[in-house]
Amino acid sequence: MKTHRMKQKNLVAQWAFDCRPILGRLHLWLEDVHIEWLRGQPADDLLDSISFTDQRTEKMLAMTLAVTALGTRLFGRYGQGAGVDKQALNFIKKDADAISAYAMSESLWYLTRTVPENHAIMVCLGEGLMPKGGETSEMGANPLLGFGRIYARPQVAKFLETWVHRLINDPVYTWEDFRKTIAKEDITIWGAAIDTLENTSRFARGEETGPMTILHLFDQPLAISDQYEGYIGNLVVPRKVVEQAAEDSILIDFFTPRHLVVQAIQKTYPGIQPGHIHVWTLRGEHRAGRIRHIWEQWQAAGAHLVDDDWTLPSGWKPFTDAGTYAPTLVIGDWTDEQNARHLFIVDGYAASAEAIQAASLASILDLSVSMAVLSSRFQFPAHLDAATMKLDPEKTDFADRLQQLLNEPNLDADTIQAYQDSIRAALKAGIPLKTRTLSADDLISEKKWHALAGAGYMLPDPYTGAPGVTQIADNTYEVTVRITTDRGDKRITFALRLEEPFDESKLVFSPLLNRFLKGEDFQNRAVKISDSGRIRNELQTLCSEALSYVQNKMILAFDKIPQATISIEDQKKLRQILIWYKENHPIWFDWLELK
Repeated sequence: MKTHRMKQKNLVAQWAFDCRPILGRLHLWLEDVHIEWLRGQPADDLLDSISFTDQRTEKMLAMTLAVTALGTRLFGRYGQGAGVDKQALNFIKKDADAISAYAMSESLWYLTRTVPENHAIMVCLGEGLMPKGGETSEMGANPLLGFGRIYARPQVAKFLETWVHRLINDPVYTWEDFRKTIAKEDITIWGAAIDTLENTSRFARGEETGPMTILHLFDQPLAISDQYEGYIGNLVVPRKVVEQAAEDSILIDFFTPRHLVVQAIQKTYPGIQPGHIHVWTLRGEHRAGRIRHIWEQWQAAGAHLVDDDWTLPSGWKPFTDAGTYAPTLVIGDWTDEQNARHLFIVDGYAASAEAIQAASLASILDLSVSMAVLSSRFQFPAHLDAATMKLDPEKTDFADRLQQLLNEPNLDADTIQAYQDSIRAALKAGIPLKTRTLSADDLISEKKWHALAGAGYMLPDPYTGAPGVTQIADNTYEVTVRITTDRGDKRITFALRLEEPFDESKLVFSPLLNRFLKGEDFQNRAVKISDSGRIRNELQTLCSEALSYVQNKMILAFDKIPQATISIEDQKKLRQILIWYKENHPIWFDWLELK
């Protein structure tokens, strides 16, 4: 019989072999691997695939999450935003987002060198485009992996990019046309919803818990036809609560009065006290206009609104300033030391990527997730705001209908324009607006689908108790990743060693353009043909809002780059860098045009 030590050596060797493209690219050495099974366990950890991908791809996806969490935690300027002004904090956040997006993008690029030849990963939803709480539109988009990013073998990637650009730019070419195109070529697209750095503000301010990287991969693309980030109302409860209410002819969805939800919960969990129904929702005065009425309904029904002083079953304190994804993983009931029943649920709203990621957990965790598309404005209650998203923004009487619906006869022009823009953005991306509510099925082309939900923890997660990145020896760190599917749920802890000195490793994890903007000499550095692809990917990540595509050309319009994203001085330097590359390597950079 094999000893435990030999089995462990074999396990590490297999992971190192399968993940060597990513480990080699980021100059890391895999020292150890430990797998903790939260649900479902195979007879042999060497044969532990629980997703629709093959075993090697699943391992590389886990490693992608691990190296993204590690690189961001070590080199993303963690905590340097504490006590600084808003502008300085914004630049620190963008640096952190740039590291996380770069690490994940590079990992996905190397990962897809090994997938079947007709397969591709396509980013369908990303996070970083829109302002969050306390931010303004002038701050510009954060570095992100957004809609249309293709990771595949070169021929497949080039083919798909052509049709994705047409999908974005040609109003006659619809999602159904795109779907037929890829089917005709027998190409399999795995769709992805990505937030490379969840809770960026908490990371930049140096909070002790929360920041993580999230990647949800689907066995088909999401039915989305353009870059989109918006707000989505969501009520997430155990599925049996909704089924119990249905037996009494009561519909439980995002618009249901919350006292009826409490009644359904009490019928589902006999004897539970209203005060033991713990409702996690985003808090803060700037959110009150949108969801205060939801808070008040829960409180009137006697439920407990989770705050930062409450203690979770894990023993940690939660936070309610951000982070709507992680609480979804612990929705459910438990019994305390006094044998009293408690239930934890999630309500309110989330950014679109987080909302869809949470919704895709429904079938895996036996949840019911009801969603409603909201606008970018926070001044009106969510149920009224959701109703406005069903208006036709092109109607001449749009303003009158909007004001009548909101019971606000004197809306200013900026507010009216903001509502039109929100509706147009959703329609252009193919987000369904006619139905009362949405589920994950409404955003996935085929109703039979499977998902792999992955998270890598930069800092401890108070909801699940997962630890963050921890140093265990010189240049060696433990990183925890969670992989969840309908077939199993496992927590993987990697011990990763930096093969280069710390400062050299920082360069390995840093985008080329960021390094050049911070002073590295690009003119006397050895140039490789790979610089072309790296810079193309980095421009898509760093300033996607300033890019447009015509045929095989990527056009960068400097006047569309917000100064809060890249300062005027850095924009001048960026132009100088790109001109130098075009002049000295015209063939490699023929794809780029500057305006």
